[in-house]
Amino acid sequence: MQPLLVLLAFLLPPKPGTGIIIGGHEAKPHSRPYMVLIQVPGKEKPSRCGGVLVRKDIVLTAAHCWGNTINVTLGAHNMEKQETTQQIIPVKETIRHPDFIYEKLSNDIMLIKLERKAKLTAAVRTLSLPWGKAQGDPGGPLICNNMVQGISSYGQLSGNPPGVFTKVSYYLSWIKRTMKHLKQQA
Repeated sequence: MQPLLVLLAFLLPPKPGTGIIIGGHEAKPHSRPYMVLIQVPGKEKPSRCGGVLVRKDIVLTAAHCWGNTINVTLGAHNMEKQETTQQIIPVKETIRHPDFIYEKLSNDIMLIKLERKAKLTAAVRTLSLPWGKAQGDPGGPLICNNMVQGISSYGQLSGNPPGVFTKVSYYLSWIKRTMKHLKQQA
């Protein structure tokens, strides 16, 4: 679980207290090929979130990571430099859960439809949804048994509890319906 925390920590915005690794070490490059960097440009403060590639053209993340413009990067290890493994894919559509409430961060889950399918490589892979506790960055996955079990909603930047996750299995019917609809549109 610690390598995941370290990987997620690099996605936090560069400000005091977020540029350090808490209780861990740098993850092996591309050891989490399903991780996605979501950047939401802003006039005053751009934000970064994590996400998980659940289908070649679908990213699962937190709904509060939404913005008018979203940049998605797959296959990245070091965001400070351009890597040949990186794929930057435009966003075609974002679908926040219809009952999402920003002020309460309830139903904090969103699907991002990519403009085109990601090319699967050693650095870019999908991760299964659970058909049938850790701290992280917003939108980053909680993984157990090689499946996405949760999406990080909020918690302490220090890495101390509590950390709150959106339980993915609770939203499977919405995810399935939405993904089926998005596939029919393609």
